[in-house]
Amino acid sequence: MSLALDLSHLSPAPGSHHRRKVVGRGVGSGHGRHATRGMKGQRSRRGDSKMIGFEGGQMPLLRRIPKRGFSVPFPKYFSVVNLDLLDQSFQPKSEVTPQILIEKGILKRSLPLKILGKGKLEKPLQVSAQVFSQSAREKIVAAGGTVTVLSGSER
Repeated sequence: MSLALDLSHLSPAPGSHHRRKVVGRGVGSGHGRHATRGMKGQRSRRGDSKMIGFEGGQMPLLRRIPKRGFSVPFPKYFSVVNLDLLDQSFQPKSEVTPQILIEKGILKRSLPLKILGKGKLEKPLQVSAQVFSQSAREKIVAAGGTVTVLSGSER
């Protein structure tokens, strides 16, 4: 009679499989009474697992290191476009809106738009955005364009 080689006849190698240690089930089990925790002390008590970073009562490392700065709890995110990019991408007297910038591929996401004043603007443009920097506003008006503030700058 030969044994067929299939998955139903697999078994672990002799000596490789160990029985799970059962503790706290009476003295006769061999792991009763103190249940392998030793005699007394902090680690022998129930509820022994301490929170992450607990260092036995000394001042934890995270509290010893000096902290600097802060993070804004509710930051406002903007898609930022500079004037030099608008000057390259648009013809004179054309309209610039967040939707048009997304269609042209200049903006990837539809976050509120902020126009910044880096570069020169030599064409009159009709620019609509949620937020303008002061220098961008001045340069657009100086080039003969118009500035329109859209609602929805809060996010």
